[in-house]
Amino acid sequence: MTIRVLIADDQAMVRAGFAMVLAAEDDIDVVAEAEDGVHAVELAERHRPDVALMDIRMPRMDGLEALRRLTRPGTVNPPKVVVVTTFDDDAYVQRALSEGASGFLLKDSGPALLVEAVRAAASGEALVSPAITVRLLERLNSAGPSPREPHTALSPREEALVRLVARGLTNAEIATELTISVGTVKTHLTNVQTKLNARNRVEIAAWAWESGLVDGRG
Repeated sequence: MTIRVLIADDQAMVRAGFAMVLAAEDDIDVVAEAEDGVHAVELAERHRPDVALMDIRMPRMDGLEALRRLTRPGTVNPPKVVVVTTFDDDAYVQRALSEGASGFLLKDSGPALLVEAVRAAASGEALVSPAITVRLLERLNSAGPSPREPHTALSPREEALVRLVARGLTNAEIATELTISVGTVKTHLTNVQTKLNARNRVEIAAWAWESGLVDGRG
């Protein structure tokens, strides 16, 4: 199945670079490019992409407001939105998490990670760079973890899995770490999402940091 992608960034060279990388993949098709949030929402409604790569700081409407509009309740087949950011944007990450972002990627992460992020989002997963997971979420909680204890409904195996998600590991890497199958990882993730009322693994990672289940030491 071909993955239909929308690229939203106010820098033409960034859009062109992303488009060139993605167009080289047989299973990815760039269907639209937007220079701001307003245009991104319009093009998403017109072209119905599977994945939207969304910059944060754009004119007219920023990427976080565009994310909110694209994933609002009641939307039929909303795109999976991968926020493309820099560490300077970390003050906005909490809002992106609450609005249902499906991943985080640095603009200078490189072609391979860009392609992997698109494929992960399209398959219902979320690629969060380990560097972003540790540094951004740690900054968000620099004042210290919330006083609440880790969720008592989580089993020891689920807590172990959540710690690995918060470190940015993929399902395959988690399976290797815990010596279980990828299918079992997905089952555990589904159960954890239900227990934590989390929409995706990004929100699971944020919860792990906020609850104190993980800290800057990993």
